[in-house]
Amino acid sequence: MAKPTVPRMKLGSQGLEVSAQGLGCMGMSANYGPAKPDDDMLALLRHAFAAGVTLLDTSDAYGPFTNELLLGKALQGGLLATGGAGVQVATKFGVKFTEAPPGWEFCGSPAYVRQACEASLRRLGVDCIDLYYQHRIDTRLPIEITISLVPESSSDVLDHHSKGKWAS
Repeated sequence: MAKPTVPRMKLGSQGLEVSAQGLGCMGMSANYGPAKPDDDMLALLRHAFAAGVTLLDTSDAYGPFTNELLLGKALQGGLLATGGAGVQVATKFGVKFTEAPPGWEFCGSPAYVRQACEASLRRLGVDCIDLYYQHRIDTRLPIEITISLVPESSSDVLDHHSKGKWAS
């Protein structure tokens, strides 16, 4: 029997190619009952990758933070057969955890976006994030302020095809 293949597609205009079917990883660590055992979720990630699913979607809010750590373990531990090569990671920012009730707030300040991105890079153990986007809108700020870190050329920001880091 032939190995099933997942079609691939271009995402956006910067040359990113992903599997047409992605794997949303939220339920592995949060929101649908207790977190699942890491070994079981790592096996699920291996199975999805072996089937051709290469787009993995996570967020710093899942867990919080534990879902990105789980994906980082899979990527860095070689559990995806190629040590993460060929995998595209999508993660999000916008939910800032606080001491004050309810324990979180939506935040889109440029300083927070930079801090959240750098923390996600560390947790995932990667040099770049293939798709980084806003999970929840901070209605206290115009979107132009939130995206003010993005220079005229999107190739300068977290671009897998150039620097792989925030632009200065």
